[in-house]
Amino acid sequence: MTILIVEDDAAIRRTLALNLEARGYEVREAADGAEAVREIARNEPALVILDLGLPALDGVGVITTVRGAHRMPILVLSGRSQTAEKVAALDAGANDYVTKPFAVDELLARVRALLRTAPAPSEEADRHAIGPSQIDLVAHTATRHGEPVHLTATEWSMLEVLLRNVGRLVGKRELLTAVWGPAYTGEDAYLRLYMSQLRRKLEADPARPRHLLTEPGLGYRYRP
Repeated sequence: MTILIVEDDAAIRRTLALNLEARGYEVREAADGAEAVREIARNEPALVILDLGLPALDGVGVITTVRGAHRMPILVLSGRSQTAEKVAALDAGANDYVTKPFAVDELLARVRALLRTAPAPSEEADRHAIGPSQIDLVAHTATRHGEPVHLTATEWSMLEVLLRNVGRLVGKRELLTAVWGPAYTGEDAYLRLYMSQLRRKLEADPARPRHLLTEPGLGYRYRP
């Protein structure tokens, strides 16, 4: 079970990681908000521990960006103790809020409580079909009619975001932030270019895609 720690203070991040790993969790780390969005989009964790005061994209921005497509619990861990800031984080989609300084035992108890209510992941969630093409996200392989398909690193990143959000609309801002970073949220042309390349490589009829769909003005969707 994977937990993502999003914290720009390396000492706090490491303390949390050591305590979680000692209890059998797999831990991933991100030092800023943009990195967190990319990690969540590419490989959704079972739970996110999220600081609010982050560089690149703050914690509320992270929640707002990912919450439409991702349902994993988010536990905010922050030195901001004002009620308005707690309310903003919870309204954005956080599940719980712990104020720094914190007791590790209490934080771990809240992690266990949130994980008990989280939906169990499907064993089939990493394998997908796009017409004649088969994608395995764990093995990081793509085939078409049984023959290997080469995807660039950027194409893989974009495809992973869409496949990990089956049937859901992934907004343009979320997709651009996840693949290229928050400085690129206005670069819609990037999305059109790489979506065209993915359709050409994977769809049966790229001109009439059935699986990698555009929602005009909104974003993109993978439909099985």
